[in-house]
Amino acid sequence: MTAIHRTAIFPALDANAPEAELICRALARDEAALRAIMQANNRRLYRLARGILRSDSEAEDVVQETYVRAFTRLESFRGESGLSTWLSRIAINEALTRVRARKPHVELDMLPDAVLEAQIIQFPLSSAASDPERSMAQREIQRVVERAIDELPDVFRMVFIARVMEGMSMEETAELLGVKVETVKTRLHRARTMLRENVERKIGPVVMDAFPFAGQRCERLTEAVLKRLGVGA
Repeated sequence: MTAIHRTAIFPALDANAPEAELICRALARDEAALRAIMQANNRRLYRLARGILRSDSEAEDVVQETYVRAFTRLESFRGESGLSTWLSRIAINEALTRVRARKPHVELDMLPDAVLEAQIIQFPLSSAASDPERSMAQREIQRVVERAIDELPDVFRMVFIARVMEGMSMEETAELLGVKVETVKTRLHRARTMLRENVERKIGPVVMDAFPFAGQRCERLTEAVLKRLGVGA
């Protein structure tokens, strides 16, 4: 691991602080900036890693390793793409490294593309919390959607996750995955069709947030990364 910068003293972090400020403060190991970056990217990195590995625990490991790698060589970030894209590439490469350890000839263009565009309506959290039956139904629908995403062929799964679940543009998705925009469009269309047929066959047209990464899981991972970086209490 590279040398850790001494933590500098900064004023309170503005909730709308620009990326350049976050990076500057993160370089000085400002805890608030590190937390802000991780909390903004945890879900995306987790979903991308899980899309490749199809394992919750391995995906969490990849996200943690991604932050440690990124924050210990943040000086190498040149801003040619957004910080989120840079972190996403590190996460994808880390996940692919783990896949290649089992299947040596796996490449990125053999894996990714999107998942289910559709018609998915998120249940209001407050209603689900106050209605045990709705909460149970939501969890069951979520399991069906997650299984359907896992069952997509590798070439389609990542495009769906990047484009639909994370809301990245066609151009961002193509850049992230190293393919042409037309390839993203073609794979996305096919992934949506496959997913819709799979999900509708089981529960009808629905939409929701699959593979959540928030609350205690998000906080636990953030704390683990900060501990590895020697930041905070």
